[in-house]
Amino acid sequence: MDVTHAETLDEVREVLVSVLGIEDRAAGLDASTPLLESLPELDSMAVLELVAAIEERFGFTVDDGDVTAELFQTLGSLAAFVADRRP
Repeated sequence: MDVTHAETLDEVREVLVSVLGIEDRAAGLDASTPLLESLPELDSMAVLELVAAIEERFGFTVDDGDVTAELFQTLGSLAAFVADRRP
């Protein structure tokens, strides 16, 4: 069964909300939501935790070179990355 982009977006949102502890703001997060510099909870340590959680949830390894500002620009850019790499 193919996973749709919308389903991946929802799953990535769940991981992000869980790692950052921002359940109160989950409903307001969509594909265009900026991440870096817009979510104060998303500091360098949180980025590492988020990458580890994505690896565990989706079953692939994120290369260090993939962890860029562009990857974490929006929720949509992060979800697209996950959609491209999930097994």
